[in-house]
Amino acid sequence: MAKYELLPRKLIDEGTCNRANFFEPGVVAEKHILAVHDKKYYEDLLAMRIEGIAARRIGFPLSDELILREKIIADGTVKACEFALRHGVAMNIAGGTHHAYSNRAEAFCLLNDQAIAARYLLKKGKAKQILIIDLDVHQGNGTAEIFSDDSRVFTFSMHGAGNYPFQKEKSDLDIALKKGTSDHEYLSLLEEQLEVLINGLEPDFIFYLCGVDIIETDKLGTLAVSKEGCRLRDEMVLTSCHRHEIPVQCSMGGGYSKDIEIIVDAHANTFRLAKQIWC
Repeated sequence: MAKYELLPRKLIDEGTCNRANFFEPGVVAEKHILAVHDKKYYEDLLAMRIEGIAARRIGFPLSDELILREKIIADGTVKACEFALRHGVAMNIAGGTHHAYSNRAEAFCLLNDQAIAARYLLKKGKAKQILIIDLDVHQGNGTAEIFSDDSRVFTFSMHGAGNYPFQKEKSDLDIALKKGTSDHEYLSLLEEQLEVLINGLEPDFIFYLCGVDIIETDKLGTLAVSKEGCRLRDEMVLTSCHRHEIPVQCSMGGGYSKDIEIIVDAHANTFRLAKQIWC
């Protein structure tokens, strides 16, 4: 998508970031993938043995390039976690592949980047209690399935009730929003839950999936949040992480407004806020 090229360019041109703020990930280690994804599914993926309904669920034709892209995205999220542990916050301009299940691909998602990174932190002893805050307009169904039996990872998804996936999984906390939900209701519900979750769970690491497909102009969304409301959402989450001194890794997730500038500027707001809060 064009936003992946336009976003860093915009951030550098406006002075929010400089080139030294960016890193290029490599390919995530296979052992980190297999800590989350079923071995047979992964082998079938590499061998292009995903066929029929399972292949149609992906949404893209399967290719070596697509698989490589997902491995790079996952490595970016793992490396962003390491940066966040040192500096408080880090971003993956891509990522948010939350529809990838442990044993199948779905909706353009082959490998679940934040799930892979969460298991990495747990296995390395770098986190003991993780909170995943998924505020994409689509439920994080794959993430919910992956961590359904893992009490060390609490999954919170606030999404459009009428949005894909139409058959939802059960997150640890789901808030399904009615069509047309706008700023006041959205932000009130989020504020109500955020401090309760952080104070109750006492997480030592947070993953934030900050999709901008909640915005009213989004082609695939059903909500009516303004771009300013989306910015206030990010400010609420990031300020809470900073105030509680919890490192946070952000994956950008979805954004499908017809005007690409709306998407890029809404994503840029997340970076602007991180700089404002942590610097």
